[in-house]
Amino acid sequence: MYQILEGLNKTSGITGSLLVGSDGIIIAADLDARFQDDTVGALAASIVSTVDKSLEKLQATPFKQVTIEAEKGKLFLTDVGIGVLVVTTEPEVNVGLVKLEIRNARQKIRDRESI
Repeated sequence: MYQILEGLNKTSGITGSLLVGSDGIIIAADLDARFQDDTVGALAASIVSTVDKSLEKLQATPFKQVTIEAEKGKLFLTDVGIGVLVVTTEPEVNVGLVKLEIRNARQKIRDRESI
């Protein structure tokens, strides 16, 4: 898993990534040093839980991806089957490229899990 995250982080504009279980436990992480893995993992699990509950009320499940934009960067949370892939980026990033690389990483994670 670490190799997949390391490869993802080589994409221009991506500052870090981690894979977190639905319980907030970190499966693998390669985050920027300014972020604490456990804090980001717990935040991601909380956000996904809230989004899941909202989607259920709208009868629009399942959760696939959430993007959060802030002044200092973007946060992408993507369901990858075994958990949630969290990707942090710079504020001005090519969103299309990031989404493509996330989709590629998601497929690699799913392929690895099916072995």
